[in-house]
Amino acid sequence: MPQWNSYIKGFKAYLQLEKSLSSNSIEAYLRDVEKLVSFLSIKNLEQTPEQVDIVTLRELLRWLHELGISGTSQARILSGIKAFYKYLITDDLITKNPAELLEAPKLRRKLPEVLDVHEIDQMILGIDHSKPEGQRNRAIIETMFSCGLRVSETINLSFSDISYTDEFIRVLGKGNKERLVPVGSVALKYIDIYKNQVRNFIQPKPGYNDVVFLNKNGKGLSRVMVFYIIKHLAAQAGIQKNISPHTLRHSFATSLVEAGADLRAVQQMLGHESITTTEIYTHLDRAYLHDVITQYHPRS
Repeated sequence: MPQWNSYIKGFKAYLQLEKSLSSNSIEAYLRDVEKLVSFLSIKNLEQTPEQVDIVTLRELLRWLHELGISGTSQARILSGIKAFYKYLITDDLITKNPAELLEAPKLRRKLPEVLDVHEIDQMILGIDHSKPEGQRNRAIIETMFSCGLRVSETINLSFSDISYTDEFIRVLGKGNKERLVPVGSVALKYIDIYKNQVRNFIQPKPGYNDVVFLNKNGKGLSRVMVFYIIKHLAAQAGIQKNISPHTLRHSFATSLVEAGADLRAVQQMLGHESITTTEIYTHLDRAYLHDVITQYHPRS
């Protein structure tokens, strides 16, 4: 399908140059469009991007459902396809957008798992601080919980991004958007301990001199490695929840909202483009308030 290949190549350039998205986001969008191309191939539908209509896209969603793809994943795929067709319309490559009126599957909003401070303390208690990686892992958890960082933001954190005087860190988030996030004195303390007692004795590989968190070979950590560290510590602490690095980010936001923090301030610290993304934490807050009423109100 040469025309598809040409258009997808242009879409990739558009996401890189005009939208300034990260490589992970770009790959996700391209995978979404590839799902449509695969569907057309499997169903022997020799349609160009302009020949695809809303009926074809509805058939795609039905096919994904029959494959056992969740409603959330279907919505994600459809979002990528809509972005692709929006690009084609913007660049005058097609005249009609078949995805414009297509609705995503209805989703039940799922509240994310969160950890309270006691659970995070239990995870920290399981760290062996006598090992170099123990000091590093303590600093990682303190930093992620203190600042609500994404895992990608954590592994790319540089010393030049940290202001010890003002207690802020500069974060390069999704779409290369920069934001300033306050960092607590506890997190700074453990970054300092790791830096002086462990990091200073590691020879960084070229390109990693300024990166905060390194492996024993002097290179930056992978997302998978951070996932493994947090998953292992949670299991060791006997926590039964479905934990990932993102759980610390959710826990950061939830603790702020439950304490009465302004939602706009939380949005800014998380780097959410839309306030509606942050509003999920108001649902968590309502659940928390309901528990308080149930536990303490004399009529409950």
